[in-house]
Parts: sequence; C-alpha cells; structure tokens
Amino acid sequence: MMLASTLQRLTKASGLSVADLATAIPKAGIQTVNAWLRGDKLPGYDQIEALARTLGVPAGALLGELAASLDPTRTRGEHELLACYRSLDSRRQGALLEIARCLRPAPAPPPPRKRARKSRTTKD
Repeated sequence: MMLASTLQRLTKASGLSVADLATAIPKAGIQTVNAWLRGDKLPGYDQIEALARTLGVPAGALLGELAASLDPTRTRGEHELLACYRSLDSRRQGALLEIARCLRPAPAPPPPRKRARKSRTTKD
C-alpha cells in the first residue's frame, strides 16, 4: 500500500521508533503501528492527524496517500507498481518509465474510411 510505504519512509527519516509513534498516536499500540507500516491496517482520521503532527508533515499529504490507497479504480498490481516506483530514486524512475513506454501496445490503426456514395439525380 502506498500509505504504508510513505509511513515507512517518514518514520525512518524522522528517526522515530515504532514505540515512539505508538506513544504519540491515540489508541495505537505497537502492534497497530506495525500493522500500518506493513499495510495490513489503515489508521483512522484522528490517527492520521496525530501521525502527521508526529512526523512533521501536513495531514493533507497523508490523507491524499490514504485516498489513493483506497482508489477502487486501481488494481492491487497498480498499487504495488506505484509503491515500487515511488521507492526508486529519480534516475531509476526515469529508466522504469522508458521500459513501460516500450511495453505499451501500439495504438490500433484507425478503421478504414467508407467511400462516400455519389447520389444520382434523375432528370425529368
């Protein structure tokens, strides 16, 4: 899940431990925080706000990640691909995009045009 990978990166960058997060978040124990980091569970709205404060990021950023995680139009594979892409440095992201562009199927040719029929008019 995207939110899980974002939380993992932010936790690592902040230098906080799972226990530190669990202490700072209401109604969250160490097992719950670990489940968020694994992507097994999602935090609630109040917990998102507390996570954002603790990690020093805007709550909107985490809410956006949460909304994207719940996007019903994306398949699990799309979520995994996006999470992998986001974990790469910019050079590798560019290389991955080039590969993806090469794998894209060629566009279908346009359908053949019908010839316009000439209307015949009869003279009286």
